Amino acid sequence: MKKVALILSPIVLLVAAVVTIMVGAVSVPAAAVWPIIQAKLSGVAVPEQWAMYEMTIWNLRLPRILMSLLAGSALAVCGAAFQSIFRNPICDPYILGISSGASLGAAVAIITGLDALMFGIPAAALVGALLTLLLVIGIAFVGNRKAVETILLAGIALNFLISAVITLLMVLNQKSLEQIIFWTMGSFTSSSWLEVGGLLAMLLICGFTLFFNAKSLNILQLGTDTAQTSGVNVQRTTLTVLIAASLLIASAVACCGVVGFVGLIIPHIVRLIFGNNNRTVFTFSLFFGAFFCLLADTIARTIAAPAELPVGSITALVGAPYFIFLLLSKKKY
Repeated sequence: MKKVALILSPIVLLVAAVVTIMVGAVSVPAAAVWPIIQAKLSGVAVPEQWAMYEMTIWNLRLPRILMSLLAGSALAVCGAAFQSIFRNPICDPYILGISSGASLGAAVAIITGLDALMFGIPAAALVGALLTLLLVIGIAFVGNRKAVETILLAGIALNFLISAVITLLMVLNQKSLEQIIFWTMGSFTSSSWLEVGGLLAMLLICGFTLFFNAKSLNILQLGTDTAQTSGVNVQRTTLTVLIAASLLIASAVACCGVVGFVGLIIPHIVRLIFGNNNRTVFTFSLFFGAFFCLLADTIARTIAAPAELPVGSITALVGAPYFIFLLLSKKKY
């Protein structure tokens, strides 16, 4: 079953991506998609009969679709990593306050006018997320405390604190309220090729790091004492995975805002289908997360066209009921 799913997953994802390029406020013929992409990649002129769709496909939809695929993969694999580290099936990749830190950075950028600069909001969001990560890790490792438990508690505390600061900023800056709210609910609208390239690079680097530590994470599932007796450096593995996953989350949030529940429900579904081996979970989380975000974004930009919904609202409509189901369920992976 795994081998068949591994073959079918990228095929389904590719077909879905091509279909989503064609749908939207402006319908694009299927025959126009490949000639335009091929011409742009080859550096030649787009065929005249398809020139009217060049802007729509290459500048608007393709970067947006690729961003949704990359962000979905990043959030899902990070969710799988956090669930393994904390040994909790309802851990979310935003649990350490990384998203709140990014949101605070973005809010400050919007209020101070830095959003007028190229990459002003993504850069500020990334800085906010990374500062939050450093603060959480710093709190956790002061005084030789138990790293995993303290990291979790520090993240939750900072999450509430930063959320309160963001709320205060919105109340004091009513003119920026709508823009801040829309950003904190996630959107792939303004995705650029540069952002796509940056997130792809981070996904490759951090994703490889997570896959490299998958075997150690499997042993950690048995408990800290068992992992230590098996030769696993628990503290190093924990810190490496948390930093890699947090950097990837920070990059994704900086590019598209806060898209919730992807990292919660996708890894959990993958574990129910394919088991608990983290290499398998990471692999299929990449595909399933990408498909979920692609579908959510397509709905967000088409269901109320020409208006657009925040993609985070779509993922929340699916994720929140599933989260309630997990809380009520007695099943554990």
